[in-house]
Amino acid sequence: MNSNQLPVTVYILDKEYRISCLPEERESLLQAAAYVDGQMREIRQNGRIIGTERVAVMAALNMANDLLLNLQTEEDGVQNINRRIKSLQEKIEIALNTTNQLEL
Repeated sequence: MNSNQLPVTVYILDKEYRISCLPEERESLLQAAAYVDGQMREIRQNGRIIGTERVAVMAALNMANDLLLNLQTEEDGVQNINRRIKSLQEKIEIALNTTNQLEL
């Protein structure tokens, strides 16, 4: 354990895990553990999945799917912004060329 790291205890499905992290990462670690715990409890309560390991895998797959969907949505947004910027650049070029021709 790095001398800057502190042990943090988190609980997931009533099981205790001790994890070392930097002090500034403690709060986000606790939030992440609470999120994972919530996802796993929801899967266990709503489904026919038996076994902590299987519940963990299903929760991980669901979270990975959500992450990938969010990344794709973000990427689509960036592409849309890039298209708009290119369109504006073309309009500016046209306006500048028209102004230069009028000055001649």
